Amino acid sequence: MRYVRRNAEGEVIAVSLIEDPFFPEAVPDDSLDLAALGQGSSASPLADTDMRLVRVLEDLIDVLITKEVIRFTDLPAAAQEKLLERRTLRHALGGLNLLDDGGVL
Repeated sequence: MRYVRRNAEGEVIAVSLIEDPFFPEAVPDDSLDLAALGQGSSASPLADTDMRLVRVLEDLIDVLITKEVIRFTDLPAAAQEKLLERRTLRHALGGLNLLDDGGVL
């Protein structure tokens, strides 16, 4: 089972493995909505790991910044924007749990 968020037109715009206020609707893994996003059971095994790897990379970047190996400003502006957006969402969902994907896709 996956949980989805839809836009005003009813199209799925985000998918999660856990239900929360941002992902209120449960849909089966073989849903056509998920297949259209490449998130259903028909998606490739490699694609299924992509979002979990993204979460690991976010955590790695945070560790490197904390240990002052790199500076946040060393990253390209587009990367900074994406990281800030995700950091804000993760904080709103309960904080940073290093290397724990929490089921969010």
